[in-house]
Amino acid sequence: MAPSTKLFLVLLGLNLMVTTVHGSCEPHCPTPTPPSPPSTNGGSCPIDTLKLRVCANVLNLLKLGLGVPPSERCCPLLAGLADLDAAVCLCTAIKVKVLGVINLNVPVDLVLLLNHCHKTCPPGFTCPH
Repeated sequence: MAPSTKLFLVLLGLNLMVTTVHGSCEPHCPTPTPPSPPSTNGGSCPIDTLKLRVCANVLNLLKLGLGVPPSERCCPLLAGLADLDAAVCLCTAIKVKVLGVINLNVPVDLVLLLNHCHKTCPPGFTCPH
């Protein structure tokens, strides 16, 4: 047998031994934890609702089909939020009339604003009353 073949077999044998010894963790194997269930609390809004007044301008521009300036301040407020939380924040702003929009079609306008801010309205979501 050639020396390189012997070296290969020795290294292969060592690899198998190490794998066998460390591959089995019994009796001290960590117990896998099941994934936590999704939150059922309906989301929350960590943003001061009054700050969402800036979203009214964005919504008005979108409804009029006009361009929204890149300096708008609505989307940065929602940027770090999960989609559900962003939707809850906008609903809260609508509910307390912070957006000040008179002719508001809540489901359509909510989706319009969320989409503009690269958020997705969760399936079946409606603003809480």
